[in-house]
Amino acid sequence: MKHDDEKILQEVQHSAGAGMMTINTILDKIGDDEFSLQLSRQSLRYAQLYNKATEEILREEGQVYRTGRVEEIMRKGSIHAGTAFNISRGHLAEMMIESSHRGITGIWKTLQHNRLAAGESVELAQELVDLEQESIERLRRYL
Repeated sequence: MKHDDEKILQEVQHSAGAGMMTINTILDKIGDDEFSLQLSRQSLRYAQLYNKATEEILREEGQVYRTGRVEEIMRKGSIHAGTAFNISRGHLAEMMIESSHRGITGIWKTLQHNRLAAGESVELAQELVDLEQESIERLRRYL
């Protein structure tokens, strides 16, 4: 596996994993069944992309991305702090939109720094960007 492909697949794992973690952390705070269902579907799509990236890395005997415990604690802590005084649907949608923007930025930066990548890794990265953009569009109606 080329280094550039591996880095892109690791970023897909990282971004999709962060999306799943964010959704799983805020799902308990949501009182709206429609909104909860929307986020659950999005989490499922993140999981599918995460698994595809993992399978591709393992097939090529590369190194999978592992979320560090400190990163996980910081992300969850940030979400809990951001929802301590406001768990309105609009605020939660805004937090999810911001998370999606960070995911898109992370993917684009990784693609720019790993220009020799091709094929499946780039396709998965583009699928994740498309998912994030679709998510932003759907979440805007909850603002």
